[in-house]
Amino acid sequence: MHELFDEMAPTPDGVTADDMVHERSYVVRVYRKDDQTLVVRGAVRDQKPPGLYILDDPLPLTVHHMIVDMTITLPTLEIVAAKAVMEHHPYPGCPTITDHYASLVGMSIARGYTHKVREVFGGPRGCTHTSALLQAMGPAVVQATWSMRVLASRKDGGGGGAPDMSQPENRARAVAANLNTCHMWAENGEYVADALEGRPPAMPITVGKRLTELGRDPNLWNLRES
Repeated sequence: MHELFDEMAPTPDGVTADDMVHERSYVVRVYRKDDQTLVVRGAVRDQKPPGLYILDDPLPLTVHHMIVDMTITLPTLEIVAAKAVMEHHPYPGCPTITDHYASLVGMSIARGYTHKVREVFGGPRGCTHTSALLQAMGPAVVQATWSMRVLASRKDGGGGGAPDMSQPENRARAVAANLNTCHMWAENGEYVADALEGRPPAMPITVGKRLTELGRDPNLWNLRES
């Protein structure tokens, strides 16, 4: 899992890499197992820079490294399998809580997920770092459902189990997972109104930029063919 954290971001203005005193990294990867199943792996890692905790040590020191695997069924987003592992932890007793994370089974990564995670694993009921990781994993799963819709729309020339968005109930179901999650998805906002009425969504800015870099016409973008 260490290779997941190799990418470094530029430092903010006014400081250099030598001024760093702590690094926390999250990585969440979501995989398609089949049309109804996602497998998710998340990792959180805390590192101290070289020489901070142990003088003259040339390497960074990992103090936390927790991994969570979950299997999730679609379209309910119900967790049907879950496992937590601690690769690095500060105290001998830390791993004794990992079996408790099997309690994720039966939860849905839909409305109420964050509250439920806090309720079941918050404070002395769990590991602070593993529970923080769980909260980072939820939105990644929701993002993955969009990827699954793209794959479904391409399958068999656009059939392949993709929901029929000419049906209002399917549009409402597609919107539900994102409704009121941010200002763009406010229930009385323009974006939600367009989605519920079946009007095509705006092209993501990053898609338009990348198509231009590839020498393709963004105006001809089609999820099934691009």
